[in-house]
Amino acid sequence: MSNIRLEKVTKRFKDITALNDISLSIKDGEFFVLLGPTGAGKTTTLRVIAGLERQDAGSVIFDDTPVDKLMPAERDTAFVFQQYSLYPNMSVYDNLAFPLRSPMRQTPEPEIRTRVTEAAEKLRITHLLQRKTAKLSGGEMQRVSIGRAIVRKPRIFLMDEPLSNLDAKLRESLRVELKHLQKTQNSTTLFVTHDQIEALTMADRIAVLDDGEILQVGTPHDIYDRPATTVVAQLVGTPRINLLDAHIEDGALRVKNSTVQMPLPNGNTMPETLLLGIRPEDIRLGQGGEFAGKVILTEPLGVETIVHIRAGEQIFLSSVPGTAPYGVDTDIHFDVARDRLHFFRPDGVRALS
Repeated sequence: MSNIRLEKVTKRFKDITALNDISLSIKDGEFFVLLGPTGAGKTTTLRVIAGLERQDAGSVIFDDTPVDKLMPAERDTAFVFQQYSLYPNMSVYDNLAFPLRSPMRQTPEPEIRTRVTEAAEKLRITHLLQRKTAKLSGGEMQRVSIGRAIVRKPRIFLMDEPLSNLDAKLRESLRVELKHLQKTQNSTTLFVTHDQIEALTMADRIAVLDDGEILQVGTPHDIYDRPATTVVAQLVGTPRINLLDAHIEDGALRVKNSTVQMPLPNGNTMPETLLLGIRPEDIRLGQGGEFAGKVILTEPLGVETIVHIRAGEQIFLSSVPGTAPYGVDTDIHFDVARDRLHFFRPDGVRALS
């Protein structure tokens, strides 16, 4: 396997800058996730690494060797697309064997059988090998698509939202399988998604992209607990983080148009105005709570309930385990975990210490 470096890569499509001077390093054997909204530049990054798009500036480096002048086939990457890209009139076996039979590889048939059998066993599709792919379910087709990448034993796996077309239960199952497969093979994998759950559960590290720029790179823990900007904070976490206008007055942190105010954390110096971020799990309901509000909506989700609380003119979202016994218009008290607060500049561009 290989490590990957992008150094100051820029890619434009006419007047649109898809990637703006991005630099990135992916370690050998790492499961690295690119997370961002639609149009952030995630797929373009994959295509530049694979050689399917040529960057306008910067360099792509595999194992300390620039590959900018190499054709896609020479880079030895395996690309798993969002759409399955299988040959419908071929059997699963022939679809898996297809990349090994190319004139460039000319793999002997006994080795092809061995590789196809091994991949099919890993992906639990051995019983499908003689079936035409046109007769497979979506989950089975995606397994075959992943299998076609595995049989090649490439230097790098590139995966472009491969689970997004599947139903929720199948996505969850394949997430686990894909992560297990990557770890057992110790394969360098770059995985693109807009789904925060996929990113947080699968990644060794995450890079958050928005509008062609990297906002933050870190472990799932870093991204969730120490978001660098409000965009990062809002991309991860369900339900969404509470972002509230706040100001400093008489040594206290006061949430605008609300009854919530608290002393500044010890040793912290803050600008007079800022954005305050509070994760819903850090708003804790209970009779002894310091702050008062009124329940305006509850969303029971089984494992948790999201409670919408009005305090003054502000709405706070709280998540509580299980089924919450709060009806609409119930008066309620709550506390805020003050050691878990997030502070951002008023423009949201940068977190404050």
